[in-house]
Amino acid sequence: MNRKGVCYDVGRVMLGGNWRPKFDPKIVHRELGIIRDDLHCNAVRVCGLDIDRLMAASEDALSLGLEVWLSPEMWDRSQDETIEYIARAAERAERLRRRWPGKLALSVGTELTLFSQGMIEGKNVFDRISRPSFSNEIAAGKYNAPLNAYLSNLSEAARKSFRGQLTYFSLPFEAVDWKPFDFFGVDHYRDAQNKDYYGRMIGKYKASGKPVIIGEFGCCTFRGADLLGGSGFMITFGMIEGLLGPNQKLPQTFLDMAHIPPRADGHYIRDEALQARELVDQLGVLDVAGVEGAFVQTFVVPNSPYHPDPRYDADMANFSLVKSFPEAETEEEFRRQTIRGAKEMMGLDLDPHVLDGFSGPTGEHGVTYPDMPWEPKESFRAVADYYANH
Repeated sequence: MNRKGVCYDVGRVMLGGNWRPKFDPKIVHRELGIIRDDLHCNAVRVCGLDIDRLMAASEDALSLGLEVWLSPEMWDRSQDETIEYIARAAERAERLRRRWPGKLALSVGTELTLFSQGMIEGKNVFDRISRPSFSNEIAAGKYNAPLNAYLSNLSEAARKSFRGQLTYFSLPFEAVDWKPFDFFGVDHYRDAQNKDYYGRMIGKYKASGKPVIIGEFGCCTFRGADLLGGSGFMITFGMIEGLLGPNQKLPQTFLDMAHIPPRADGHYIRDEALQARELVDQLGVLDVAGVEGAFVQTFVVPNSPYHPDPRYDADMANFSLVKSFPEAETEEEFRRQTIRGAKEMMGLDLDPHVLDGFSGPTGEHGVTYPDMPWEPKESFRAVADYYANH
């Protein structure tokens, strides 16, 4: 594996909520240095919406000697808007590439069948996957032709100004025409359904003739997270299930996933050791399968902070290598996002006070890095050891 990486989110935006409300260049610089020196990465996938943030973090990473895989992501907007957005990002990216030739690759999108308008009907990803016909239409390959037409337009828009290497980070079920791209990119999570053939799937990807880059893989931080894989965040809905009023109920799709992991006394069970084992095992499988590079999902998720009470430990439901402590900006954004998401995804009107339990004291810092508002999990150390020794 030549590219040993981690995803670094500078602010993905879903349902109007920013996953990184606070963007502090000093913290970004410090974190990227830790990613290089202590996590032993030689590459970083920089993800997010705001182009200024993306360029600032990418320039910082490049100056530190990291290879950058730039992933500008505009979700749930029209194809015309998204193509124009990628063209603007590509123009800015080319300026960086000229300063650091051979050190920056550009992705034109991420999992667009689900995250973009114009293919599956629905105003957001949850609308789309909840359609009764979703599974049958995906199995029939209904959306592959429109996806490839879209990708052709995106790659053409990017190449008008960007002269470096190009990829797209796909879903395993998307049958992508890889001719416009230099790398086969795929977000490849392991779960209970694909565990037995997870590594063998790489052979299918390598048949494209392109080097394979795993754009995301990972595991959340609770017992049973290995069963859900990339859907591990669904326990967020299980955590709020008991906070709903008597006439409110979660959609069955969300309930089914939220009820897969075991619970104790009504709450999920934090399990950092499981996350660490899963990540190292998956890295080993990917390494043996011969991927060109892989990016652990993800370094930090500030808007899902740790709480010592497992009933309110939002950190369990994310894939990060570090557990964040509450900050004033992220606490308020977590509340807004949860209320907005419940309304838009499930039609639920949450009483803001039901989220009071998730609030914790703000301003805490870590022990390992006293200047950082987070503390490494066991998975941080496990991934660091793997990268250092392979």
